[in-house]
Amino acid sequence: MSTSFELLSSHACFGGEQRFYQHASTTIGLPMKFAVYLPPQAQQGPVPAVVYLAGLTCTEETFMVKAGAQRLAAELGLALIAPDTSPRGAGVPGEADSWDFGVGAGFYLDATQAPWRTHWRMESYLLDELLPQVTAQLPIDGRRLGITGHSMGGHGALTLALRHPGRFQSLSAFAPICAPTQCPWGDKAFTGYLGPDRSTWIEHDATVLMQHQPVAPYPAGILIDQGLADKFLDEQLHPHLFEAACTAIGQPLTLRRHAGYDHGYYFVQSFMADHLQHHARQLMADPSMGAPAR
Repeated sequence: MSTSFELLSSHACFGGEQRFYQHASTTIGLPMKFAVYLPPQAQQGPVPAVVYLAGLTCTEETFMVKAGAQRLAAELGLALIAPDTSPRGAGVPGEADSWDFGVGAGFYLDATQAPWRTHWRMESYLLDELLPQVTAQLPIDGRRLGITGHSMGGHGALTLALRHPGRFQSLSAFAPICAPTQCPWGDKAFTGYLGPDRSTWIEHDATVLMQHQPVAPYPAGILIDQGLADKFLDEQLHPHLFEAACTAIGQPLTLRRHAGYDHGYYFVQSFMADHLQHHARQLMADPSMGAPAR
């Protein structure tokens, strides 16, 4: 079911338009906000897009305000789509008690445990509602979507891409939670959202999902950047486990480790251009899709 978008604000940006929206989500059962950057090429017709999933405590504004992605997106003819990180205003007891669970911490999955299962349905919301509606109502080509994200959002990008083959044509991540079944963040979130049966957790673990791929799902390659001064690296992120899983099945992976970089948006800004170029190469490589409007 399609719902109308309420345009909250719009700002001219590098010849394109930065927009912030709200809509009544039927999947979540609450109002949800999201942000879209439309490059100048969208004035001539649908353009490919990169979906960006933000991390813990973030909102639909975080990426658009902090990452500095619009200038190059305008040059490349890429739209940018940024959803919120969780439902808000559900009134669930304790929903805002922790910064790493509940509000701002949806982990891009559908909760199965009460009371979270009523509204915390971020996977279905993104795949079955938001993206179909955005590509139907805005000049964005739903056949040419890439996905990336940071931290919890990197987890979301990797797992959604692997759980929904063919939905996203390109994939990257910044400092993702690569093995949530083996870290405290994942243990807390999955216990709360999915329950104590750990056999259900592996369905949302990027490393395990990659291990079970019959063939390399992204033969043109996956890009991951990771700062070596990231205080969460050793305990929470485990990129080496995802790297090993990719190697085992022959999935091309560029995992770049950067001395001195931490977990914040100065790190994300520093390598955003490389990620947008990575997505543009893959999203614009299929001649059957036609060249993007310039």
